[in-house]
Amino acid sequence: MRTTLIDQSGARAWPGPAHGRTGRWDRWAADRLQRAIRAAGVRVELWDGSSPFGDGPTIGDLVIRDRRALLGLIVNPELYFGEAYMAKRLDVRGSLEHVVEALSRLPAPATSWHHRLSSRLASPNSPANARRNVHLHYDLGNDFYARWLDPEMLYSCAYFASPGVTLEQAQSAKLDLICRKLQLQPGDVVVDAGCGWGALAVYMARHCGVHVKAFNISHEQIVYARARADREGLGGRIDFIEDDYRNVTGTFDAFVSVGMLEHVGLRHFRSLANVLQRVVRRTGGRGLLHFIGRDASRSLNPWIRRRIFPGAYPPTLAEVTTRVLAPAAMSVVDVENLRLHYARTLSCWSERFAAARNDVRLQYSDEFARAWELYLAGSQAAFASGWMQLFQVVFAPRESAPPSWTRPTPPGVP
Repeated sequence: MRTTLIDQSGARAWPGPAHGRTGRWDRWAADRLQRAIRAAGVRVELWDGSSPFGDGPTIGDLVIRDRRALLGLIVNPELYFGEAYMAKRLDVRGSLEHVVEALSRLPAPATSWHHRLSSRLASPNSPANARRNVHLHYDLGNDFYARWLDPEMLYSCAYFASPGVTLEQAQSAKLDLICRKLQLQPGDVVVDAGCGWGALAVYMARHCGVHVKAFNISHEQIVYARARADREGLGGRIDFIEDDYRNVTGTFDAFVSVGMLEHVGLRHFRSLANVLQRVVRRTGGRGLLHFIGRDASRSLNPWIRRRIFPGAYPPTLAEVTTRVLAPAAMSVVDVENLRLHYARTLSCWSERFAAARNDVRLQYSDEFARAWELYLAGSQAAFASGWMQLFQVVFAPRESAPPSWTRPTPPGVP
């Protein structure tokens, strides 16, 4: 299957590079761009080989292939850096990861008017839109993700208890840490909202002796998860349900959501609050939200929102506590920030994706492969630089005792 990336408006990615002489405007624009990023040690080079950088050490070059790419970087760099890179109108000479991280560490620019406008005009994540957005990202094919994820197919931040552990060990440690924080007991009934390929549900059922209702609107993931549970003899303990989190019914001892909250959207936080208030047992109930967030409110990068995660929004802790937990009459029990763990997770994924890149290019397209390598590198940079955060929030009903007196000791820590 060869795939050309198409954004939500139906526009195809830009065509291939064009070449020509540089003019006075080109040199002025390149100089302006260079002054904006010089502190990162990144050199700007135009399509004729000229550069306004001058003397000094660099960590890499942005090689701009034509005037259209240069114009995009001046007018709307947050969007057109990615657009130009995936279309080969922009190349990075040197380490993509190092260059992108250096650029990420520059002072944050003010939110542009087109960024604010596109955020306001974005469609809310209604059940129909949520299903469409999930399909565009998670239903690309299980074989695609299997090329660079760990064998458990965990597509969320791992937990590295020590520098020497592998990605596989770190992902297993993450599952164990979640179970410890929730203080799961045999016989508990747990709801897993946004269960992915089912690894957490399988782990909870096998190692904690709980019963799990796992919800997901990705058809491919649900089919995979059901087959795995049946294959491993856990079908009687796990019910994988292809449905929206808003339709969860029943009463549960624990609620867990890993990597779903950032897909809910601010406009639907009250819907999630209503679910928590309705399904978490008021005596002895507890929950955990594991999600990508920010320190200050800001929309997701517009290129990521267009090409990778349509409809996504990384919330602040304040937005989660005031718009989700407080309306559900829940108290925050514990908060942990694992952003450096996610930076390392993404580094592992980038290495594995690089090894599989040619196969991805042949199965999909070169622009698809370039988009995903940039997405992984940019995400790693965002967490390494503190631009993005990874929060784990444990909560319980206000009138109920917390699940534990202290934070459980992480796996692998004496």
